[in-house]
Amino acid sequence: MVLHVLDAGRKAGKLDRVVVATDDERIAAAVRGAGGEALMTSAEAASGTDRLAEAAAKIPADVYINIQGDEPMMSAENIDRVAETLLAAPDRRIATLAIPLSADGAPDPNVVKVVVARDGRALYFSRSPIPYFRQGEPAYRKHLGLYAYRAATLAEIARLPPSPLERAESLEQLRWLEAGLAIWVGAAVTDSIGVDTPEDLARTEEILSQCP
Repeated sequence: MVLHVLDAGRKAGKLDRVVVATDDERIAAAVRGAGGEALMTSAEAASGTDRLAEAAAKIPADVYINIQGDEPMMSAENIDRVAETLLAAPDRRIATLAIPLSADGAPDPNVVKVVVARDGRALYFSRSPIPYFRQGEPAYRKHLGLYAYRAATLAEIARLPPSPLERAESLEQLRWLEAGLAIWVGAAVTDSIGVDTPEDLARTEEILSQCP
């Protein structure tokens, strides 16, 4: 799974360097065996963002992109798109991606939904179907687990304590919204599957087995 993510990162045109941050020697060995770069981080990291912040302390850069290891179908085009979304304006500090979601997929709590303002800022993320459509045709957006951060912002959010909404939904990005930080949402080029359940894994393996 991680090697698929590593491959996407290598194919992305906007990245100068791709590093797999992990606390598992088996993952590090697999990455190095595939010719990739691995960095060992603490097993105490509470989230992927915390792990990235720890890695960032050893790898100076202006912008960091967090490509989660449980997203083996994340495309290089999406990685470039999230970088473009962040860099579209100098005052943007955090960026992510979303893609239209069918009404049938909206009730799944493992699929995170996002509501976006007209200017592209995230208003809220939830595991519940949002918004609630009392009138009109439902139109949901699925959030993809991919983030871009300015270096100073990554260091800032890594110091934030867990927040009430974050605990309620088990979504770390709500901590940033509660702290008053804007998250800019770009349009994903392709969909991806976050592998959270055995069903997700089986579905992902089936799709990847059909890829050339």
